[in-house]
Amino acid sequence: MISSKPLSYVAILTLGFAVGVLAHTWWISEDEDVDDLSVMDEKASHAAPEECKMILGVRMDLKMDKGKIAAQCGHATLAAYKAAVKQRPDYVLAWQRLGQTKIAIKIPDEAHMAQLLADAKKAGIPAEVIQDAYMDQLTRTFKLL
Repeated sequence: MISSKPLSYVAILTLGFAVGVLAHTWWISEDEDVDDLSVMDEKASHAAPEECKMILGVRMDLKMDKGKIAAQCGHATLAAYKAAVKQRPDYVLAWQRLGQTKIAIKIPDEAHMAQLLADAKKAGIPAEVIQDAYMDQLTRTFKLL
């Protein structure tokens, strides 16, 4: 559950695809080589989506500068990729074959971010929260998703 205590939530990162086709979660072993597409091909039994994009959502109410947003989106990209390799290798294969598209969206506040995270998890779409100390710009911690 997401707390609204001193932690603030910055962004949501999910792998999803625009056609709205969602499937159940499918797990692979943690020791799989994530760069070996042939191994992942064997593991990915779901029908590959025609469109698959990584969505990076940034909370706009925290007023981060562009450099901070870029750094946090980099952390979130890697975390989402790792989660998707474990949970949905079929999404990862489609995403790689379709150009590894990443889209940044604006999220107005913590409530909207929490709802997007809950919706993604409920739909079986890999989603990750990144927490950062953020001491260089603010004096509080926050989560970046």
